[in-house]
Amino acid sequence: LACRHHHCAFPVSRNGLCVWNTATAQPLYLSGHHYSISALSFGSKINPLLVCSASHERVIVWNLDECTQKVQEGFTPRGIVIGTLLGMVLHIRFSPDDQQVAVCAGNQIYMLSAKNEAVLAELDGHLAPVTAAEFCTWEKSMLISVSEDRTFKARKLYLSLYIFNFFNPKVWDYSTSQLIYQSGIITAFPLLSLLIDEENKQIITGCAEGQLWIFSLISDHNYRCIAHIDLKKEQEKFCNKLWKSGKEIGEGQNTKLCKTDNMRPEGSVETSLPILLIEHCDFFVCFHHEENIYSSQNTSYFWIGTSTGLLIINLANFELEALLSYKDYSDLSIRIARSCALTRKAANGKVLCLIASMFEDMIAVLEVNLAALVRIQHSNFLPCGNEKNLSVIASLFISPFLRNHYFRVIGHLCKLNYFPTGVKNTVKDKPLVFHSKIKSSGYTAAPRMAMFAPNTNLKIKEASKWKTSCKCKNKEYPLESYPPIKYEKEISVTCKPTPIFCLQYSGDGELLACGQADKTVLIFNSNLTDVHNIFSGHDGAINSVGWSHDRKWLVSASEDRTLRVWSVCNKEPALILGKEKFQKTVCFAQFYFIDTFILLCCGAEFHLLSFHLDTTKDDLKRYKQRSVCKLVQKFPMTSAMEITSLSAVNEFYSYIVLTAGSNRALEVFDLNAGCSTAVIQEAHVRSVHQICQNKGSSFSTQQPEAYNLFLTTAAGDGIKLWDLRTLR
Repeated sequence: LACRHHHCAFPVSRNGLCVWNTATAQPLYLSGHHYSISALSFGSKINPLLVCSASHERVIVWNLDECTQKVQEGFTPRGIVIGTLLGMVLHIRFSPDDQQVAVCAGNQIYMLSAKNEAVLAELDGHLAPVTAAEFCTWEKSMLISVSEDRTFKARKLYLSLYIFNFFNPKVWDYSTSQLIYQSGIITAFPLLSLLIDEENKQIITGCAEGQLWIFSLISDHNYRCIAHIDLKKEQEKFCNKLWKSGKEIGEGQNTKLCKTDNMRPEGSVETSLPILLIEHCDFFVCFHHEENIYSSQNTSYFWIGTSTGLLIINLANFELEALLSYKDYSDLSIRIARSCALTRKAANGKVLCLIASMFEDMIAVLEVNLAALVRIQHSNFLPCGNEKNLSVIASLFISPFLRNHYFRVIGHLCKLNYFPTGVKNTVKDKPLVFHSKIKSSGYTAAPRMAMFAPNTNLKIKEASKWKTSCKCKNKEYPLESYPPIKYEKEISVTCKPTPIFCLQYSGDGELLACGQADKTVLIFNSNLTDVHNIFSGHDGAINSVGWSHDRKWLVSASEDRTLRVWSVCNKEPALILGKEKFQKTVCFAQFYFIDTFILLCCGAEFHLLSFHLDTTKDDLKRYKQRSVCKLVQKFPMTSAMEITSLSAVNEFYSYIVLTAGSNRALEVFDLNAGCSTAVIQEAHVRSVHQICQNKGSSFSTQQPEAYNLFLTTAAGDGIKLWDLRTLR
């Protein structure tokens, strides 16, 4: 996303670009990319106003004045391709004179000419993808960058000018550069955003955990750290102050929301606060008649864009001046933002803001009335529940050029515009996100099968009875409710204390399998009031249990290096794989590809097994199992001593298998290609012990894009949410 004056730019249909002029409410469509646009940036100058867009295969600079003129004349606007095949671009930035463009692709920064296709310099040195880069405005030859390797670098670019006699052409050469400063590792989390404060000669950078660092760029300060701000604590302090001031006034209706929403309930989870954007705040323009009310004009203010809201920071005391939380606005459907953009200068006291949803193909365009926001929150109490005082204002925009376009109104001061960011089922062929024509993929469309459908061969009376009970139990889960934090029931599964190593509900939620250290597997009903069945036969503790898609079978793996498949209706195993099959302990097993295969972990590799289950007995060979199992292929994990966790989807057809190793790495396997496609090094500070993919549910409806998300957790390192499309 990108904003500049009255213009905002965002991708549509994934590889198309829309530049919307909020003053005239006129959209400008630009096309030239074949892959999804991953980065956008406006130029530094207004005349001409340039915008740069980047995708995996090319970087294009557009002159908006020329493109508008071409459209008016009936021609298709074309941009200048300045770079090709640079890789996954995460960030782009124009130089102060709009002559060069810094493109952050992978671990490198490419300096490109904004006039033609020419790579002026390639800057490397970072050990992980570069997430942001900024030119120093008072020293144009300096470039500062931050990366996911948790460091920042300052470089001096040496500019050479070659003049030829023929037509006197000029060639700018950035082939030489000097690393002026390289910081150590600042934090345990990736650095995501960067801003250069020209007035105070400082740089401000933010990480994925809500931490801000401010470093001095004054020559004799040696890039020393001036301040470290914990936005979580500052946000909590700000909300507590407002809540206390409202409580002193004694208006009950104004203290309800602040206490429940802004203060974390006891027992709830603590979420991260990634800093997506740092931008200058035109604070005193909005208060030109009353600037002395708040603070001195020498103070700098900055917008901080996070995944949950917008904040204004006062650099004089490093405290919050205002807070705008997305969840406080009931008509705003975007609760968690994937990215955001803000205009640097306010127009008529209003700031244009773009936010993109994390879980949906949706973009909201807002205008924030800065004066109203600050006045409300600096009064004696924080208005709660009274939406007439909301300060988010947007210009009304209704046009048929975007499909599924609509707007919503919040109070009488707030109007929002929503844009779908892409057309579904248009993802190109890639190793991890398959084309929509491949019907077996579950990552570009909702599952194409009716999950948890009743058996149609049942008698009419039984079927109607099943449907009646299903309607009573399988209710839609309220997505707006808080996560469950209080236990409903506590039972003792054995007479003596016994560790429980694994738990798993069946797909319909009717049964619960429990693997214990006493070598048994217990099957409970969903209410935990009755033991449905007990499976015994293993000679070691149960490491994992897994249900089949049709809920008729249960697979269990044990420390005794055996794997067993049980019929829910029979206490005898239908299939036993003995110690001779495995050299090490089977730590995980599950059904895969809608009960077509079995996946299991053994040491540093996982096995793909095909099987056939037959529970019939031969009177003459009653002790010989008729079920068969065959090894299809073994998949070793790259440079790992042991696989600590594995995840794959069995509820619909998917080729993706995720593994975690003892080397703290995550690895993505594409079983359609039969190989590893990506490795994420140092996913956590410790080995990942659990991977959870979005496998769908009969209790809730989800967007198709949500199937690209998965969670990982490690001891002492919290929970991380990942996206398969970007592996971040």
